[in-house]
Amino acid sequence: MPASPSTARAINDRLALRLLQQDGPLTATQLKTLTGLSRPTVADLVDRLQGAGLIHVVGETGADRRGPNARLYGIVADRALLAGLDVRTDSVAVVIADLLGATLAEATLPVGETEGDDAVERAVALLASTARNAGSAPLHSVGIGAPGLIDPVTGELRDSSGLPSWHRSLVRALQERLPATVLVENETNLAAVAEHRVGAARDHDT
Repeated sequence: MPASPSTARAINDRLALRLLQQDGPLTATQLKTLTGLSRPTVADLVDRLQGAGLIHVVGETGADRRGPNARLYGIVADRALLAGLDVRTDSVAVVIADLLGATLAEATLPVGETEGDDAVERAVALLASTARNAGSAPLHSVGIGAPGLIDPVTGELRDSSGLPSWHRSLVRALQERLPATVLVENETNLAAVAEHRVGAARDHDT
């Protein structure tokens, strides 16, 4: 069953944004080549993403050839903020980045063994203050890396012996209080993803 026009547009938009995030800035012709879409579809896609404030013209290319220069399109990186939390048994580290991954602000909070619920409140406050220091854009997504097992159904940290109880409380508090999407993953899995994308395993199939 073919996708509806609105679904097809959403799929195409997501593909173009992913390419612009990974390989941008790009011209409309480059987007056409990379996506395999027709020229009119790419033109419509570019207009739609510009109208939504998701991409903008960041320059031109083609100065060494005849004819008009081609516009280069890039992600509007400061449209929203992304947060990463590294949750350890005795600390929480926060990094705030723009939509292209550039670090805008970071902070670390030591956590004592007996702090419990107070650690949660301090960590939530740390995230809020660090995000404010990064700018006025809204917080779009929060990724949390923590030791322990993640429930595949609920996406929450499971009870684990040897780990502080405030870990689970922190994840729940952020999910309940923030309008942003909050995701949690095992820290070792995240390290593996990072190595595959930008580290020792980059350009390897496995």
